[in-house]
Amino acid sequence: MELGKIQSLKVDRKKDFGVYLTDGNGEDVLLPMKEVPEGCEVGSEIEVFVYRDSKDRLIATTRRPKILVGEVGRLLVKSTTGIGAFLDIGLERDVLLPFKETVNKVKEGDEILVYLYVDKSNRLAASAKVYSHLSPNSPYKKDDEVVGTVFEIKKMGIFVAVDDKYNGMIPPNESFEDIKIGDRLEMRVIRVREDGKLDLSPRKKAYRQLLTDADILYNIIESRGGSLGFDESVSPDRIKAELKLSKNAFKRAVGHLLKEGKIEIVDGDIKCL
Repeated sequence: MELGKIQSLKVDRKKDFGVYLTDGNGEDVLLPMKEVPEGCEVGSEIEVFVYRDSKDRLIATTRRPKILVGEVGRLLVKSTTGIGAFLDIGLERDVLLPFKETVNKVKEGDEILVYLYVDKSNRLAASAKVYSHLSPNSPYKKDDEVVGTVFEIKKMGIFVAVDDKYNGMIPPNESFEDIKIGDRLEMRVIRVREDGKLDLSPRKKAYRQLLTDADILYNIIESRGGSLGFDESVSPDRIKAELKLSKNAFKRAVGHLLKEGKIEIVDGDIKCL
């Protein structure tokens, strides 16, 4: 009998409160009466998920949890305690994310990517350290558009699970937005590394991104009363902090708006026309 897995077990005996299922190897588990399928008899086979209840007893359910042992998936943080966070796995009992298995602080209401495993005490547990459980062998190639979940943020880049299965990273020079753990992002593959891992960008190709950046810049200038307060000579850090753009993207957007006759540069300031 496998904890945390979907398996087919045979009805061994019936009781008023449910039926006992066996794996044929001397182990049995209770399936509560409220979940026993209609017409179930001794000898019937039932597909169930096996876990531990609030009293730490093995219990079976016909419900399918959000993820199984050995899988990576997104789970909702139900509560946080002194020992870790409890996550909604879709069953009557939540699963624990121990503090030692977190990578960043989480709070109630967060939806985070985790790996489900069986801990040393033979209980189901979750780990936010999913990097080693993702595959580098994705079917994607350069310029493909993908969707993924942010699971870790470091100076070297933002780590993303593409399709919640494959290893990807947004390099620092491609990240100009406020991105946080748990975010679902639409991205573009900018490189497939030799080891199969993906380098990603939340930005479109330059010629497609230009129009978006130009619109964003124009709206910001308008929101400031028609005056941006600086021109292209300012530092890349200020541009990133105030506009969420790289300096090159900013200069391209300014050039496009100048060409369109929507702005002018006067005395170190960019203004709407």
